[in-house]
Amino acid sequence: MPAQDILRSNKIAIQKALCANYSLILNKVYEKKLVTDDDYQDLKSISKGTVREHVNELVDKIMFKGEKRCRAFLDLLQTDDDIKQTYPGLEDLQLNVSSLLPFPVQASSSSCDHNEDKPSEIKRPNQDDPYQLNSRPVGLCVIINNEKFFNKEDDRPGTNKDAESLAKVFSWLGFRVLMFKDQTRDQMDQTLTCLASVSDSSQLQQLRRVKEWSGGCFTDFQGAAKHGDAFICCILSHGDKGVVEGIDGKPLSIKEITRAFKATDQSALTGKPKVFLIQACQGGQDHRGVLVKDQKADDGCRYLYIPDEADFLLSMATVEDHPAYRDEIDGTWFIQSVCKQLWEYCPRGEHIVTILHHVNGEVSEMEATSVPGEEKQMPKVEFTLRKTLVLSPHHI
Repeated sequence: MPAQDILRSNKIAIQKALCANYSLILNKVYEKKLVTDDDYQDLKSISKGTVREHVNELVDKIMFKGEKRCRAFLDLLQTDDDIKQTYPGLEDLQLNVSSLLPFPVQASSSSCDHNEDKPSEIKRPNQDDPYQLNSRPVGLCVIINNEKFFNKEDDRPGTNKDAESLAKVFSWLGFRVLMFKDQTRDQMDQTLTCLASVSDSSQLQQLRRVKEWSGGCFTDFQGAAKHGDAFICCILSHGDKGVVEGIDGKPLSIKEITRAFKATDQSALTGKPKVFLIQACQGGQDHRGVLVKDQKADDGCRYLYIPDEADFLLSMATVEDHPAYRDEIDGTWFIQSVCKQLWEYCPRGEHIVTILHHVNGEVSEMEATSVPGEEKQMPKVEFTLRKTLVLSPHHI
């Protein structure tokens, strides 16, 4: 089992044990360079929260820094004498870090004995390395913003607030922001297929109602847009289980959307992070809340083959079968929280997955009615990212 999974499955017990002496574990992980200087300064501000909160934050930071850091952390918990003496409860846990294999074991075969066709050097990538975002602009942020529907009763007032909030924050993060307004099912499919299939998106100018964020507002499209080192796709519309809807009410499968961007030899986005933010209901069943006890008291040549569905992140406004809430003036709970958390945590160097955990936490605490727990919303994150994705504010 990967170290990250071992840490996740023992997370609660580890956190409970480490609460006995927060200062010791914080200094130990800092000495081992498992957290950055900025992380250390944030984590040592114990006066701003409870010990449990800070231990939780420490474990979360390490867990999302990659497999190598998780291995080192588990090794520290099992081998350091001070830690073993201070946190005796850790001895009862089955961490098993020493038994982890560095590479998968494959069945032996006579055909595997021939090495003449193998690359001369194969190195395992360092999972702690972030995706390199060196292009300017960083990449394209595409917003499909469906407001006016064929059936006027289905119009989505408030969605323009979401589109503007997304444009502001991703422009601030160095992306070129394009918006496609009021798309039918087929138009959405055509737009996304065009973006996924060409390295130079010159065909975008021929697509319906494309605007570009410039000077603090959406203006006319300014010409061909090339893919950079990352891709962001935000879809704001109605939806149902597993689909988003065009303004004609016809469904487009979310799986079809992401699969259009699968890695190929020709794609300009192969090996690069592709983030999808979907603001759409996934059903009409009320999502009830449950009352729980508050627990807050190397350089060189490298050959690498990646799965064709690697490097994706999909963040949904809600889990399947349930609605996602939207205010007609202030926008949706989910998109507004995403933008808020990006503004706050990107300057701190936080991984996008960690930021979306903050979104999940904030949205899950919101109430749709005056009766606590009557109508709730729970966003969902799925990803196949191979590295950390850190978005940083800068001017294009």
